[in-house]
Amino acid sequence: MLTLLQANTADLLVQEAAAAPEKMSLIKMAVAGGWLMIVLLILSIIAIYILGSRWWAIRQASKPVPHFMNNIRELVRSGKTSSAISLCRETASPMARLIEKGLERQGNPLPDIQAAVENVANIEVAKLEKGLPMLATVAGGAPMIGFLGTVIGMIQAFYNMASAGSNIDITLLSGGIYTAMVTTVGGLFVGIIAYFGYNWLTARINDIVFKMESETIELMDILSSVPAAAPATAGAEYPSPAAGHHAASPSEASSPKTARRSSTGTGRTAAARRSSHTSGAGASDTEAQSPAPAADDSSITFTIDKDL
Repeated sequence: MLTLLQANTADLLVQEAAAAPEKMSLIKMAVAGGWLMIVLLILSIIAIYILGSRWWAIRQASKPVPHFMNNIRELVRSGKTSSAISLCRETASPMARLIEKGLERQGNPLPDIQAAVENVANIEVAKLEKGLPMLATVAGGAPMIGFLGTVIGMIQAFYNMASAGSNIDITLLSGGIYTAMVTTVGGLFVGIIAYFGYNWLTARINDIVFKMESETIELMDILSSVPAAAPATAGAEYPSPAAGHHAASPSEASSPKTARRSSTGTGRTAAARRSSHTSGAGASDTEAQSPAPAADDSSITFTIDKDL
């Protein structure tokens, strides 16, 4: 009796082992997908390379530089523009290259400086976005390639069923279907990675662009607060005018009204000299011929009262 039970148990184990489906590894699934899986593999390598390279470039570009703008502000306001430019060249970041271009254009109108800085910003953003169009293409194209492989596999499965005629076996259809679905899985896997990676990189680049805009506005404020050039005679002092005379400023001396006043004064001075030369010779005649000065009303009134 015991022997019969052991025999039945062994038979059941053999049947279960035979009925258990064989597990398929990822490598076998990829091989079963056909030649389109090679295309998807190439696209996945391209996507991973772009993600890695752009992540490193964005990480370097977004690395903060301590006290950079404070140092630039102090150097520019103290007149050390060349030192500020050297500091920008020593700092490897897109913000530093923007500030360098703006400082090199110092002295030009602010709209020209802003246009030059914006051109450099566009170049820096283009460097950061290098490869992103290809990554977007992989995100959209890989699933479609997977669907294409599935459609091709279904066509082959139904063609095999049609060729079998009346000897239709379910394994012909099921085998073709699962093989065809492998490419869809591969395409979706590659597309999902590329899609999320593209959106993440785009968000990081937008953050850097926002920082560039804020740095540009701060640079414009610094340049607008610094005078373009100091006047050449800023520290010169004009000689103090003599007592009783008005010292004309340079603007007054060059004006037509001031010139007319000076010429009139010169003429009056010459006439005074001529009258002083002739006053000595004819002083007695002038005194004899000149009428006596008229007395004021008060003296006249006093004399009348005295006579009375």
